Amino acid sequence: MFHATTILAYKGEGHAVIGGDGQVTFGNSVLKGNATKIRTLYEGKVLAGFAGSTADAFNLFDMFEGILNEKKGDLLKSVVEFSKIWRKDKMLRQLEAMMLVLNTEHIFILSGTGDVVEPEDGKIAAIGSGGNFALSAARALDKHADLAADMLVKESLMLAGELCIYTNQHIKILELKQ
Repeated sequence: MFHATTILAYKGEGHAVIGGDGQVTFGNSVLKGNATKIRTLYEGKVLAGFAGSTADAFNLFDMFEGILNEKKGDLLKSVVEFSKIWRKDKMLRQLEAMMLVLNTEHIFILSGTGDVVEPEDGKIAAIGSGGNFALSAARALDKHADLAADMLVKESLMLAGELCIYTNQHIKILELKQ
């Protein structure tokens, strides 16, 4: 697990939301509190977030976006191709990062070990040191509350920020609608 951040994504009927906190840590110090760890890709049709080393994540974002463009925005084909490259390359395997990518149809967690994981429920996924806190909160809110997707993500990340020392409550949210 990376002691780096918390990213949470939610995919509902015709919409997708990703959110992340803003804390950047180095050892036991907070370097920055308002970093952006989520972004839109492929003409605003794909959302992505990262947990891990910032420099590594930017390289991975660029590489993934190139593959996404080659595959004309097909997220499923892109994640499979990306994972093959990431896993086979010795230098890339050493990168300390994970990615979470989604659109209105799919949601995936990607890692340097070649993992391409689609969540069992097909709609909620989280990465980073506070990921399990945010995931638990999101599942509970999804099951027992009637919140809009963006509020579900925000409130879940706020709860993670109360519990995880590597997560703060400076939350950024991106949303796609069909």
